[in-house]
Amino acid sequence: MSRVCELTGKGVMTGNNVSHANNKTRRRFLPNLCQVTLISDALGQRFRLRVSAHALRSVEHRGGLDAFLLKADENELSMRARLLRRQIAKKTAEVAAAA
Repeated sequence: MSRVCELTGKGVMTGNNVSHANNKTRRRFLPNLCQVTLISDALGQRFRLRVSAHALRSVEHRGGLDAFLLKADENELSMRARLLRRQIAKKTAEVAAAA
C-alpha cells in the first residue's frame, strides 16, 4: 500500500534535516493518513478509504463524500475513488431524471 491519500493525491514529500551545525541529511515527510469509513448518501453504502486528515476536513467542509467527489478533479483521485465518483454521478443523474 502506497502512502498516498485516495481523495486528494497527497503523498510523501522529501526534504532535509538541518542540524545546529547546518549539516543536511535527507528525510521524508509522510502524510497523516487515516483509515476511515465514509458514507455515500446517493448510493446508501459505506466505503473504507485511506485518506489524509486534511482530506477528511475537506470532505466535512464540502458537505459529505458525494459533494466532495463530484467537485474533485479526477486526476487527483485514486482508481477506486474515480469508480465511486462515476457511480455517484450516474445515480444522481437517474434521480434528477426521475424527478
